[in-house]
Amino acid sequence: MTSESIEIAKNRYQQGRIAFESGRYQQAIEQLEKASALLARNTRLGGEVQIWLATAYEAAGRTEDAIALCEQLKRHPHSETSKEARRLQYILKAPRLQRPKEWMTQIPDFSSFSDNESKINFSANNTKSSGRKQPSEQEFVDLSQVNTRDNRFIWVALIAIGLTLVSLIWLNF
Repeated sequence: MTSESIEIAKNRYQQGRIAFESGRYQQAIEQLEKASALLARNTRLGGEVQIWLATAYEAAGRTEDAIALCEQLKRHPHSETSKEARRLQYILKAPRLQRPKEWMTQIPDFSSFSDNESKINFSANNTKSSGRKQPSEQEFVDLSQVNTRDNRFIWVALIAIGLTLVSLIWLNF
């Protein structure tokens, strides 16, 4: 293994992590698989890449592949990698809880958009008027509708603060 292939693997690993964190799981899998192929599997970096790959498999719905990879990684020579593989496999094998649909929030899949298109769509949506008044228009409040009577709580709080201050001053002398 040459230093050039290690650098290429590190670059693919970073690209895979960025793709994963951006929600582009298939692209993350491709990059992480390429990085894993360039690295020795028994190294610390090789194990780290494979842990990310297992996580990307799960995110892409390939749970069986993720569990199988974790099973291999449990015997990894680097203790941190094997420990993480055990934790991840435990989570992956845990029974799925059934949740009511009203508890769930649907997250849209932006993997079909390129980075540039999604920025354009979001910026275009932000500039559209949604029927709100422009900030330059001032809204006037009818003061006859506002409750301006004193609130007794303010006086109680001021008296309590005053008594606290007097007692603190008195205790210092």
